[in-house]
Amino acid sequence: MPRADYLEGANTTAMNRALALLIMISGVVAVRSAVAQQVVSIHGAGAHKPALLFLPGFACSSAVWDETVSHYQDKFTCYVFNMPGFGGAPAETNPSINGWVDEVADYIKAQHIEHPTIVGHSLGGVMAMILAYRYPDLISKVVVVDALPCRSAALNPHFKAISNPNCSPMADQMTKIPDTFFYKMEKSTMSQLVADTSEVEPIVQMGMRSDRKTYGQLFCQFNNLDLRDSVGLIRCPVLVLLEAGFADSKDILNDQYKTVKGATLLYATKGLHFIMYDDRDWMFGQMDGFLRKS
Repeated sequence: MPRADYLEGANTTAMNRALALLIMISGVVAVRSAVAQQVVSIHGAGAHKPALLFLPGFACSSAVWDETVSHYQDKFTCYVFNMPGFGGAPAETNPSINGWVDEVADYIKAQHIEHPTIVGHSLGGVMAMILAYRYPDLISKVVVVDALPCRSAALNPHFKAISNPNCSPMADQMTKIPDTFFYKMEKSTMSQLVADTSEVEPIVQMGMRSDRKTYGQLFCQFNNLDLRDSVGLIRCPVLVLLEAGFADSKDILNDQYKTVKGATLLYATKGLHFIMYDDRDWMFGQMDGFLRKS
């Protein structure tokens, strides 16, 4: 099990919240995308408006972006994705992070969306970074909300990614967990990831509506990703908004983005992992300034 206590001078409480996610495993206009099972909601559509494309985090639905979309839909066309198998969306037979990235890219091409800014939270932030270096001509900017190129390395300095990990055992394990116990795990974990207590239960219910095989497969893949070298290929501007509690671990976390020449890293003023709930006005302020820059 990865350990967080190697972080000399780090905020171990914040790191342990991330560790809790690992422990729990071992423990508008809505359209169906033509590619796979993605459900995409389109808000504020209009000619000549720049586009924002929102990707939610692990086991979350598009609803996590509702307030953010409300803030931006007057000036931007907002495309909000609900990834297959998460938050009640239909599941795929063989879901994968890389496959989802390709599907998002295919959607951008099919809909003729011109150089959108990609905004992703958690797993969605990781997908945004992959999009940026694999499809550099498709997008203009990236906003990463509390995600790292290699989250497992932030917990364990000796982490080595496994090539083609076998995620079937974890997926099978997830399907066998009784709903009552799964609910308790979700509730315990989300209570450590969002400070706004009114948002805990809605996020828990997103997880409860998620397909368990997708949950297990994607979490296994997520924890075997190491993008620290690949993100050096990103050519567009990147705004990284990180949880307030991680500010005490800046050296470790900033190191993960050291190869991204266009990256700006900022730390929230309060709250936990779900910055869009816990420090919404601060997030809007940072994003507003970033989006105004040419």
